[in-house]
Amino acid sequence: QVQLVESGGGLVQAGGSLRLSCVASGRTFSSYAMGWFRQAPGKERELVAAISRSGGNTYYPDSVVGRFIISRDNAKNTVYLQMDSLKPEYTAGYYCAVKITWYSDRTYFKKGEYDSWGQGTQVTVSS
Repeated sequence: QVQLVESGGGLVQAGGSLRLSCVASGRTFSSYAMGWFRQAPGKERELVAAISRSGGNTYYPDSVVGRFIISRDNAKNTVYLQMDSLKPEYTAGYYCAVKITWYSDRTYFKKGEYDSWGQGTQVTVSS
């Protein structure tokens, strides 16, 4: 199991920005496709960004295009989520996840296909 640790959550006012980080264990981070998910109380965990193992391809649902940017630094075993123009309805726990991809640069995976998950970091957007 790959170990993942998120950080960077906190309280921010509407319209503000926040950058989340997720550090992964292991020596093969360059073989990990990564995803960011969010889950609000009483709601299903949903994908908000994904990036291929090379970093050359990304995916965003329509709801966050232009607001969220996912990136990675393979030398630091870290994936980032830059969040701009935040809205109160974005308040949720944010989780990173890893999908091991040995022989492809595939980007999009369904929630159930990811191999490991972090513990989450809370983001609260005030109005």
